[in-house]
Amino acid sequence: MMRQAGRYLAEYREVRAKAGSFLNLCYNPELAAEVTLQPIRRFGFDAAIMFSDILVIPHALGVDVTFQEGEGPRLSPTTSMEELNRLAPTIPLERLAPVFETLQRVREGLPRETALLGFCGAPWTVASYMIAGKGTPDQAPARTLAYRDPELMTALIDRLVEASTAYLVRQIDSGADAVQIFESFGAALPPILFRPLSLEPISRIVAGVKAARPEARVIVFIRGSGGHMTQLGWNCPGDALGLDWTVDLAHVLPTFPEHLPTQGNLDPLALLAGGEALDRGVDTILDAVEGRPHIFNLGHGILPETPVAHVERMLARVRAAASR
Repeated sequence: MMRQAGRYLAEYREVRAKAGSFLNLCYNPELAAEVTLQPIRRFGFDAAIMFSDILVIPHALGVDVTFQEGEGPRLSPTTSMEELNRLAPTIPLERLAPVFETLQRVREGLPRETALLGFCGAPWTVASYMIAGKGTPDQAPARTLAYRDPELMTALIDRLVEASTAYLVRQIDSGADAVQIFESFGAALPPILFRPLSLEPISRIVAGVKAARPEARVIVFIRGSGGHMTQLGWNCPGDALGLDWTVDLAHVLPTFPEHLPTQGNLDPLALLAGGEALDRGVDTILDAVEGRPHIFNLGHGILPETPVAHVERMLARVRAAASR
């Protein structure tokens, strides 16, 4: 379940307080491994998701990154070729050694039948943070720069493609069974920019990972890709396609290749609400994916205020259906 290690769990909040800061937690292998394993112990999920953040890549490249309580990440903006050239030309993977150690620790602590997933942010999503210096509602700073200075945007995307590829390969070498590429800001891109800034860079990362590690499995998740869904289904660069909660599976899945595994796509707010709304959301997905390869998941990350009892209810319903 996306963001399954997080603030909705009391045991996570306890470790988070001990770490002192969010980045400290990301870079402390002992504590990061502990919060990765917490939801496995509590719920018995089929996969553990490495605890980290998509912004460790710009941080490793030399961007100043902090996380302000209640405000989210803050970065030193990259808005000119001069600022881009101050960053490392290739990612110094030694700066991310704690992340790889976390994966190794989790692998050792997991039941044999439980998968371990790594991840990175897609270049467009990470670039949006780097350009604006923070999260923005519609990624207007990054979109504006893409129009005004396509050369700089291309150079930044290229830097992130190379860095992300190397990062994911090392995650696989450190014990990840599969990795996921998160394009959280895909909805902001108009059709003229979607392919060059989102789909093509993601495709290059997948190709690079598979060239280095042919057995690697990659899940691609592009939030807000509804208008491009049929195209994505037949041209998915990864081994599985993650779908957000706005996608009508009953309508879309018949247009996809039968062999393409999908992932998703319960609305996180349905999980938050619980009750009959949650049951309907779960059943609608299960009905739509019957007979197809599918990873039941949320359509985006779990919300911190989600009651644990609702997660338990969701799991019970999914597992009951799977056992029939």
